[in-house]
Amino acid sequence: MALADEEAPELLIDMATLTGAARVALGPDVPPFYTDDDELAVALSKAATAENDPLWRMPLWRPYESMLDSKVADLNNVSTGGHAGSITAALFLSRFVTAAKSWLHFDIFAWTPSGKSARPEGGECQASRALYALLRARYGSATS
Repeated sequence: MALADEEAPELLIDMATLTGAARVALGPDVPPFYTDDDELAVALSKAATAENDPLWRMPLWRPYESMLDSKVADLNNVSTGGHAGSITAALFLSRFVTAAKSWLHFDIFAWTPSGKSARPEGGECQASRALYALLRARYGSATS
């Protein structure tokens, strides 16, 4: 992420299966996403609804940054108390994005524990449909 950020992109996106905390909070079907860009969050939420690819915006709650404080290093990569695991993971990652105009982080589970219509049991490309629709709307179709 830090290397990609050096290019100062208009939009930097990362998708990770970082925490069980996201799955505990929202279940296996609704991955959270994080961004400080309200316009981007609204556009992504609309794309998620249109594509039937559920997502939920979670807060980058800056007061939780103190949970990443360390007595021996610049910062911890995990919260010290075990609380707010998905949020603190996103806050940790946000430290590596300083030049990008907008940043979007997904904490995905990427697994469907029981089959549903058009989504069989097993690996799942969560957020990909919504993200593709967002990118296509912002940057044009593949044929343009």
